[in-house]
Amino acid sequence: MELNVKQLNSLALAYIGDAVYEVHVRHYLIKSGRIRPNDLHQEAVSFVAATAQAAIIHDWLDRDLLSDGEAAVVRRGRNAKSHSTPKNMPIHAYRYATAFEALIGYHFLLDNEVRLTELLDLALEFIVKMTSNEEGI
Repeated sequence: MELNVKQLNSLALAYIGDAVYEVHVRHYLIKSGRIRPNDLHQEAVSFVAATAQAAIIHDWLDRDLLSDGEAAVVRRGRNAKSHSTPKNMPIHAYRYATAFEALIGYHFLLDNEVRLTELLDLALEFIVKMTSNEEGI
């Protein structure tokens, strides 16, 4: 069966994008020398939290880092109607996190490895910078 990624439901894109991003974060943390499971988990949360993902996508939109096609995927992801509602985060953060995950899933399913890796690395850089700025305050 041929998969038409451009027509795929945004929540399906976000579903796979979430997994891809999680694995990328875990790989980054292990490569950086972190080995204690509790530390790994705590640090991973700072990368994969919906508020962090929303901040990433806002940064990319503010800096005009996305192509028109990518921005369209983000809009579709942001506007996707989920039947579940987050209980411990603002709805706008949840929607932008879904948009972030949809964009990652989109590139993953299209096998756009170069752009996918570029976006994943930009996301990690953003979170590292954001958390180091918060620690310096």
